Amino acid sequence: MLALRWVNPSTSSFIELNKANNNTNIRQQWVDIEKVSLYFPNAVIASEDQQFPSHFGLDFKQIQLVLSERDKGFSRGASTITQQTVKNMFLWPDRSIFRKGVEAWLSLWMELILSKKRILEIYVNYAQFGKSVFGIEAASHYYFGISAENLNPRQAALITSSLPTPSRSDPAKPSSYLNSRAEFIMDQMPRVGGRRVIQEIIDAGH
Repeated sequence: MLALRWVNPSTSSFIELNKANNNTNIRQQWVDIEKVSLYFPNAVIASEDQQFPSHFGLDFKQIQLVLSERDKGFSRGASTITQQTVKNMFLWPDRSIFRKGVEAWLSLWMELILSKKRILEIYVNYAQFGKSVFGIEAASHYYFGISAENLNPRQAALITSSLPTPSRSDPAKPSSYLNSRAEFIMDQMPRVGGRRVIQEIIDAGH
């Protein structure tokens, strides 16, 4: 993890698991976050982790809310972007208490070792946006035929909306569910500070 401060990772745990399952169609291409449209990390924060700029790896308020909802029969995740980055890079797709504990522990260390900019940069490069599509540069080319720096707000929101079920979603041919989720994300994007907050994170990471 310390090496990630300076070295761009060449792969991730989830990519290696796909390779082990004989997936030979993996698409992934690293892109510096300065070359990613600010709309995309804005959409990711609006959708996945609105407290990302201020928390220390875990969002305790969100965890408490999810636990209270489970008591009422609801089920959804409470993972921060930091936790998702840890999972994508180092762990495995399991919902056990043990794995979540390891994830939480490593997330605290990641926040101590890496800047918010670096965490976000690694996340957008290794999050899964399709059955064999990892990272925003590969996703932008695959779904819209453009580079990540040219994404508009709707395209950014559509790719982000695939995150809960990337293997079953197609941002280029969105279902009614994907469209409605993208609309919700676009509504939230200015509410979390818009592109200004993303630029502040990037500037602070220098």
